[in-house]
Amino acid sequence: MADSNKNGKTVKKNIFVRAWKGFTTFFKNIFLELKKVTWPTKKKVFANTVSVILFCVIVGLIIFLADLGLNALLSLITKMR
Repeated sequence: MADSNKNGKTVKKNIFVRAWKGFTTFFKNIFLELKKVTWPTKKKVFANTVSVILFCVIVGLIIFLADLGLNALLSLITKMR
């Protein structure tokens, strides 16, 4: 990273040169890692998407029913007074 000048002293490279080198190295490494990724098939993505949506609907229904039940229970308690 550091170079020697004609007096033998070490001199750092320009900040912009160092920043550009880091920037390009970062993106080269990103593309190298993306080549190693095993991407899922369309069928697998569809199956995963359907299972996530179905799970969200089931959890939503459970929360809705719990809310209805607790609301009814609270109504009964407040009417007793």
